[in-house]
Amino acid sequence: MTDIKTRPAGNGGETHQVTDADHPVLTTNHGTPVSDNQNQLKVGPRGPVLLEDEVYREKMNHFDHERIPERIVHARGSAAHGYFECTDSLADITRADLFQKKGQRTEVFARFSTVAGGAGSVDTPRDVRGFAVKFYTREGNWDLVGNNIPVFFIQDAMKFPDLIHAAKMEADRGYPQAATAHDTFWDFISLMPEATHMIMWAMSDRTLPRSFATMEGFGIHTFRFVNAEGKSTFVKFHWKPRAGLASTIWDETVKIAGADPDFQRRDLFERINRGDYPEWDLGVQLFDEEFANSQPYDVLDATKIIPEEVLPVRIVGKMVLDRYPDNFFAETEQVAFCPSHMVPGIDHSNDPLLQGRLFSYQDTQIKRLGSTNWHQLPINQAKGRADAAGCPFLNMQRDGHMQMQVPKGRANYEPNSLHLAGEPGGPREDPNGFKSFPAEESGQKLRIRAESFADHYSQARLFWRSMDKAEQAHIASAFVFELSKVSIPHIRVAQLANLRNVDEELAQRVAEGLAIDVPAASPTSAPVLDMAPSPALRIVRGPLEKHTLEGRTVGILFADGTDREEFESTVAAVKAAGGHPLTIAPKVGAVPLSDGTTVAADAQLFGQPSVTVDACAVILSAEACAKLVKEGAAVQWVMDAFGHLKAIGHNDAAKPLLDKAGVEPDAGITDLEAFVDAAKQRYWDREPNVRTLA
Repeated sequence: MTDIKTRPAGNGGETHQVTDADHPVLTTNHGTPVSDNQNQLKVGPRGPVLLEDEVYREKMNHFDHERIPERIVHARGSAAHGYFECTDSLADITRADLFQKKGQRTEVFARFSTVAGGAGSVDTPRDVRGFAVKFYTREGNWDLVGNNIPVFFIQDAMKFPDLIHAAKMEADRGYPQAATAHDTFWDFISLMPEATHMIMWAMSDRTLPRSFATMEGFGIHTFRFVNAEGKSTFVKFHWKPRAGLASTIWDETVKIAGADPDFQRRDLFERINRGDYPEWDLGVQLFDEEFANSQPYDVLDATKIIPEEVLPVRIVGKMVLDRYPDNFFAETEQVAFCPSHMVPGIDHSNDPLLQGRLFSYQDTQIKRLGSTNWHQLPINQAKGRADAAGCPFLNMQRDGHMQMQVPKGRANYEPNSLHLAGEPGGPREDPNGFKSFPAEESGQKLRIRAESFADHYSQARLFWRSMDKAEQAHIASAFVFELSKVSIPHIRVAQLANLRNVDEELAQRVAEGLAIDVPAASPTSAPVLDMAPSPALRIVRGPLEKHTLEGRTVGILFADGTDREEFESTVAAVKAAGGHPLTIAPKVGAVPLSDGTTVAADAQLFGQPSVTVDACAVILSAEACAKLVKEGAAVQWVMDAFGHLKAIGHNDAAKPLLDKAGVEPDAGITDLEAFVDAAKQRYWDREPNVRTLA
């Protein structure tokens, strides 16, 4: 890597590549040389970002306008309506209306999305998931725009266009779509040590959620609550799924993508349609300046978490999604979220990634929706606050492309005195309206990263050492898969050098999987700390892994001659446990059971592989089983269920099919009587018997 000319790492350990004989000078679109392409212009190292930063604004403005009309990122999305209910008043902490009274409900619209793929990509790639919620409060709309991962790749918004350019399909060949397993992504990541913590999450099962209803959500940044007396409290937001935290495994995910590209979108629709409403608890981590200063990391750094064992999450409300959009385009596609949409009692922090987003999102929505009047679209309108005529917003803004209001009078400016002549004078300021917290800021105007942002590996190490052994194997194997797709050898080496700073065992396992030598560790800008593991970060055997059938789907394979009593009792037992029985047969339509009666199957064997369900029951007659052992789809159906660590219940007559599929006895292989209890979980101890992982 010595042939890549860099100047010494920046104040926060960030990479700075400088011009030389082989690389021309980086300039703005107007030819001005750029001195720092890593940091926005701030008031001091930890201060707010300045609007005068033309280099950042030009770069982000151009990026925001690179795609029309599809979102540049988060294009593939699904959404639903619902409500938020306050379950624990925060009136002493914030004046925000929605947190004042226990039992108070606020209408919401939530959108879930993948990041890298286009609108026509599949639901289930290895990718971060957007988790954005619009609260229609009585004091305006509040948008909590986050992801299903609590950290991000970069520390400063200046780097967001570079991150997405590197992650998206490669510019010359137009592929891969919705995938990070390629040269440009890993080249960027290997040169950005600050991305190491996030890439650990990205290679984990967190980026393979089983459904939207079984993934967490996070606000990522540190925000502020401000109470009625003007006191500020820092806050980080957490969405915790009431259905439990669940993921798929890689082989399963790949097959789901082929079997049902709309798998998660379909799941959201069907859950709501049958009344299994997705629900999340909203939790907050509350802390003050003294706590923030006592931590071995900077709370303004979006690549860091506050472990729940250090600062517990306080549950203050729940979100229930109970209505699917009436029209996908009008609502799911046209909804527009902006982190800058705040309400009195909630405010921003100086997190430089958040500060950049405050500009970027508003600019993006104007371009994507074609008008400064995008807030007038029904899905984006404020609902909880309206004047006597029903208008949810009142200001002096007029005209513009696609103006949908018909403002009356000539008061489109203020101050004015038209009311003294009997004319409407229009709205006026409210001294009790939204106010930014009056934080004291001082410092030089600098492009600089705070030194407190320089530790890029301690929390990545924390994440790795917090994982269950099964999850560690998945992470190591994900690195092997992704880096095996990288065609430039030195990029693999650079990434492995970074991984040595995370954990020697991890680096060794990935190197062995790639059959290359482990390189020397890359230099660090701060000491790497050994932090206490955080079990709250686990999915497998973690606090949110829930053994239940509630809201989950059980595939029941049957065929001609299946015993009616066994079939009906299994269906009934699944329903009684809160599960959704999905009956599957070689042929749909009238399937004759053992007593001569017929029943219609919900799905056909070839069209409903076992990757689409959470557990499997096989109820066959001896004659039907003899046929299905010669049917590749049936053998694969059972083989995949076993390989994906799912429970398999069966009657005696179905045993030959399980034998043909290579099913070996363990706690997850049961008779029909014990099946429902077994079906409530995956069997992680089975994995070493079915696949070799790094």
